[in-house]
This record gives sequence, C-alpha cells and structure tokens, in this order.
Amino acid sequence: MKKTFVLVVLFIFPLVAYLFFASGVNNFGKLPTLTENIPDLSNFEGDVSLKDKITILGFLGNEVDERKGNAFNLNQKIYKRFGKFKDFQIVMLATEGTQDKVASLKKELGKLSEITKWNFAFGTQKEIASFFETMGTDLKLDETMATPYVFIIDKDLNLRGRNDDEDDGVKYGFNTTSVAELNNKMEDDVKIILAEYRLALKKNNADRSEQ
Repeated sequence: MKKTFVLVVLFIFPLVAYLFFASGVNNFGKLPTLTENIPDLSNFEGDVSLKDKITILGFLGNEVDERKGNAFNLNQKIYKRFGKFKDFQIVMLATEGTQDKVASLKKELGKLSEITKWNFAFGTQKEIASFFETMGTDLKLDETMATPYVFIIDKDLNLRGRNDDEDDGVKYGFNTTSVAELNNKMEDDVKIILAEYRLALKKNNADRSEQ
C-alpha cells in the first residue's frame, strides 16, 4: 500500500499536474475583442502606427500637464514590466499645439526609465474626438479631449478588453488613476494578449519546421 502511494506521488500526480497546466496554457484564452477594425493614425502628426503592434493607447488631450500623474502610473506599472517585448508600444494622442508640453513629459518619463516605446501623435480636437468614437466604448472624453483610461489595441487594430469583468461587465479600458486597477486587472490582460501572440508565433514556427 505504501509503495503504491509512493508511486502515485512520484509518477501519477506529476503527470496529472502537467496535463492540467498544459491544458491551461493551450486554453489560456484570448482577450475578448470588443471593437474591430479601428482606424490607424495616418491622419495624425507624429509618424505613429498601431498596425502590427500591441498598443496601449491613451488620450492626453490639450492639458498634458494634468495627465502627467496618469502617465507616470502607466510607466511604472505597465511599461516597465512589458516595454521589453519587441512589438509592444504605448501611444498617447494629444492635441496640436501641445508638442512642447509633451516634450517636457517625455523628459520627465526619461528620468524614470528608457522611453523608446513611448510614442506620441498629435491631431485636432475634431480628429481626436472622431477617432475615439470609432472605438465604440461606453466611455467619454472630457472637455480637454482627454481621459484617464487607456486601451489595449492588438496588431490587427482591434480593441481588446473584458466582457465579463466583475465590476464593469464589459470593460473597454483601464483607469490609470487607479494603481490597483493597473496592478490587478490591466497587468493580467496585457499578459494574456502577449501570451496569445507568443503561442501563435510558436505554432507558426513549428508548422514551418514541419514543412
């Protein structure tokens, strides 16, 4: 009896555990697509593109200084953790005429970390409002064309988020005012979408090696 128990512990349990976790990886799940075919930023100044990138998209509007705290939170909690990934970027939209304020923000962010994957694009208030509407969220820009929320855009220009969030039901964006939300929700969702693309890449490489 004792020998059987030892065998179970040594061989059967690890096998069951492996199958469980392997299943979990393979069925890690995709982050739900909430809005498809968001336009790229070709009409915006700044030579920034969302295509073929995993993008964290935010809206600074015309009062950039008032949003510095949000940018710092995002930098510390999300960018520092995921900025090393090749196809990851943060894009912030600001209104035309705020270039000097954005340059000041970049300088301050640069004191906290490298900022090579922080990108900024500039447009008119009308262009920013129109772009925001295409995302089809339940959120709104304020009178300065800004929001504390940031959004996950995948490589195919789809807005990703949650459709069964315990607090919001459908969750389109993440509030950068809340460190807890960045830590407990956004970090998990960025992990999911990065894992999704890593698994897809591994599968493509495996398929090619078999050909």
